[in-house]
Amino acid sequence: MKRFLCGFIGVLAIYGSAYSMDGELVSLDTSDPLYMAADDRILSTTDIGYGNDFLRLGQGFEYGVNDRLSMHANTHYQFDFAHNRRERGFSSIELGGVYRAGLADDNSMGVVSDVLFGINFGGNHRVSDLGLRKNHKTDESITDKTKYFAGVRIGRQWAGVTLSGTVKSTWIFDNAKGMAMLDFMPEMYFRMVEGWRFGVGLTARLSTNPDFDKEWLKFKVLRQFGQTQYAVIYSYEYEEEESSIGMQLNILF
Repeated sequence: MKRFLCGFIGVLAIYGSAYSMDGELVSLDTSDPLYMAADDRILSTTDIGYGNDFLRLGQGFEYGVNDRLSMHANTHYQFDFAHNRRERGFSSIELGGVYRAGLADDNSMGVVSDVLFGINFGGNHRVSDLGLRKNHKTDESITDKTKYFAGVRIGRQWAGVTLSGTVKSTWIFDNAKGMAMLDFMPEMYFRMVEGWRFGVGLTARLSTNPDFDKEWLKFKVLRQFGQTQYAVIYSYEYEEEESSIGMQLNILF
């Protein structure tokens, strides 16, 4: 099985890198893990997902301040079909940005490097955000805390393949519930024929509270039509053994 998966990924990489997109720019591929909204462009991201008796609806926007900086905001509303419907309401609001510290043209290897930063605040304390669940329940004493994050992301884009890696640190400053989390997020993303895309990513989290050490595996398949993308996303979290499936719509203005 391992040999099959390695061979399959190798074929995808070779096929994807050889494929010419016939003038379709990588800059319009809004699901690319290295995507950043260009100067004065607006990206709308709408998603819906179901898993573990929860239905989550989300909306986000990203605005390109210039060719080096973009800002974003997003939130989710969660419907709870179990747990006495307690875990229903809005998640925290995320405000953040991406600064492109290094362009592909800045070095001989064509590597892109970004600096990430932001804050999560507000929302219903019974609604989990950032994967802050243990024993299949939301830790209400933590979800209502303000969270600050910063990180770095590096990667390279080819015509058919993007490889990226992100390291992000999140902090909760509280005398009783203070905590820090470190996320490692490698991702592979393939541009296939006729606008089809495929991505696979892993998130490994280390926390100062071992209850929140997590590992997520995520797959996405999508189709691009011009500046619009339609995606199906599946994710699985190993520690809680929880999975979810959903859809996402990206529209670039």
